[in-house]
Amino acid sequence: MLAHEELQNAAVLILANKQDMKNSMTASEISSCLTLSSITGHSWHIQACCALTGEG
Repeated sequence: MLAHEELQNAAVLILANKQDMKNSMTASEISSCLTLSSITGHSWHIQACCALTGEG
């Protein structure tokens, strides 16, 4: 998907919601699961967040 011509300059933002849940994955776990380290041509960021507390 990121190889598409219209996305060549796009950045990737992942919102890790539900961080108030005790079994939620950490940003590091999500990064590993999605193999984000393999994305080399785009910048990316994971933001932990929780709608209930306003965190993130």
